[in-house]
Amino acid sequence: MEKREELYRGKAKSVYKTDDADRLILLFRNDTSAFDGKRIEQLDRKGMVNNKFNAFIMQKLEAAGIPTQFDKLLADNEVLVKKLDMIPVECVVRNYAAGSLVKRLGVEEGMKLNPYTFELFLKDDAKGDPFINESHVVAFGWGTAEQLVRMKELSLKVNDVLTKLFDDAGLLLVDFKLEFGVFSDGSIVLGDEFSPDGCRLWDKDTKKKMDKDRFRQGLGDVIEAYEEVAKRLGVPL
Repeated sequence: MEKREELYRGKAKSVYKTDDADRLILLFRNDTSAFDGKRIEQLDRKGMVNNKFNAFIMQKLEAAGIPTQFDKLLADNEVLVKKLDMIPVECVVRNYAAGSLVKRLGVEEGMKLNPYTFELFLKDDAKGDPFINESHVVAFGWGTAEQLVRMKELSLKVNDVLTKLFDDAGLLLVDFKLEFGVFSDGSIVLGDEFSPDGCRLWDKDTKKKMDKDRFRQGLGDVIEAYEEVAKRLGVPL
């Protein structure tokens, strides 16, 4: 597989074309950002940890029948993926109250949500990733009603699979965001990444935060927490 020119550079990953029209290479960088890119720092080993963490999770999801963008690891910080036409909508599943939900509704952090909630946000840093609904997605042409149904179905299936996976590792899956895209055959596929950058994970007993909130809130030991989660799951680093 020949790596060609950079196609896109995000806050923490770079995307490269390849000699296969249906495949891309993702480079996981050590860049760590918060507050819609307003704060960015370099954290040693972060690209490697997130790349291998993501590969492990995506393969678990594939085994559970969830189609993902993942193809294969190429290097410590590079992965081969399917090329998707990304839908600019973030799907957020919340099992416990945290983050923006607490700020918006004034509920207590850590409150168990029964049942879990499913939310949509427009992926647009300049606008602060605003909260949207299904009608907005269809009206503005960001996605179709049929695509939204499939995205919600897959998001909730991901929640079922990963809640158990993390629970077995002594962790609470508090919430997470997912992004989806359309593959060349028209199917909806889970894209982007699943790592501690895009979810909240707490130790089941102590409620210690083991995710990017350690960076957002200045708690320190960010990568050490990511590595601890990986170790508990059995991710080979």
